[in-house]
Amino acid sequence: MPHEPRLTRDLRTLLATQRVAALGTLGDEGLPFVSMVPFALEPRNACLVIHVSGLAAHTRNLQMAPQVSLLVMQTEAAGEPVHALPRVTLMGQATVPTTGSVAWADARAAYLARFPEAEPMTQLGDFMFVTIHLAGARQIAGFGAARSLDADEMARVLQPL
Repeated sequence: MPHEPRLTRDLRTLLATQRVAALGTLGDEGLPFVSMVPFALEPRNACLVIHVSGLAAHTRNLQMAPQVSLLVMQTEAAGEPVHALPRVTLMGQATVPTTGSVAWADARAAYLARFPEAEPMTQLGDFMFVTIHLAGARQIAGFGAARSLDADEMARVLQPL
């Protein structure tokens, strides 16, 4: 197995173990809007997948302005300093794959592999899968351990070892 740098391994672990992100979209009049979304990793198309209701403000926002940002962070531990929590800010473009397409099937499979209990929600007419193709990221792995990653580097992080 090839050597993987520590920060890459830490980022891969963070994305694999944390299942919830703060999603940033642009709302009415360009005002920022942040909400919580469960997410899955879809390595074939090197993207993240969320499953959202068409009734949600963040869904309307990302359909109007598809540039989004997600913050994924390690869970806070009691007694530990919060300022050094490992985290990553992901920047990307949201798209809604056509129902029944290969991209839709890949998104659905990835999401349900991570959240099998959500299967009944996939039958609801107002819910849709959204894929987020990453343009880059900013990883903070602790004090003095930060870096920026481009789209190609993020695509490699999303691939299984």
